Amino acid sequence: MDVSRALVEELGGKLEAYYFAFGAHDFYAIGDLPDNVAAVALATTVGASGAMSSFETIPLVTPEEADEAARRSVNYRPPGG
Repeated sequence: MDVSRALVEELGGKLEAYYFAFGAHDFYAIGDLPDNVAAVALATTVGASGAMSSFETIPLVTPEEADEAARRSVNYRPPGG
């Protein structure tokens, strides 16, 4: 956990939670990073190291961001429609 915290903090973020788990993934780390660029930098660095065989980055959306997205109008017509 100390290594995870140091990596996140080096990129200007904060490690908010760290859980061990059963199943497809052995642990989950929840971090608040300043932006998507920092998240990609973290993911590519860890992935390129070969230290983990499975690494997945999932951006979380706040309720406020979801509300803003719901208010946006997008002109879309499905193929064939």
